[in-house]
Amino acid sequence: MDGVSKPLLWLGGTDVKTPPVGVRARRDLGVALRVLQLGGQLGMPRSKPMPSIGSRVHELRVRDAGHRWRLIYRTDSGAILVVDLFRKTTQKTPERVLTRCRTRLRLYDEDQP
Repeated sequence: MDGVSKPLLWLGGTDVKTPPVGVRARRDLGVALRVLQLGGQLGMPRSKPMPSIGSRVHELRVRDAGHRWRLIYRTDSGAILVVDLFRKTTQKTPERVLTRCRTRLRLYDEDQP
């Protein structure tokens, strides 16, 4: 880790309070995001690449009170983009989540100078 902290940019109003994520999952998400902010990397099984959404996009995986939570993020040179957070209820990521993530990233990229 290089020690230089990148900001977290939350796209689409995503945060760890909506949906209601438990304390343990919030803590695990916070620790993982801090590692990313400081230039560290996360690997399997904690973080899985999501090339179906885009390059440098990953799915952060946490469990809490019997629920599986997924946070979709992208590592950019100047920030960590938090794209979506959802409760995983099926084996496959729902198409609506994939579409929402692609749209949020496209809109973000179009807005950059």
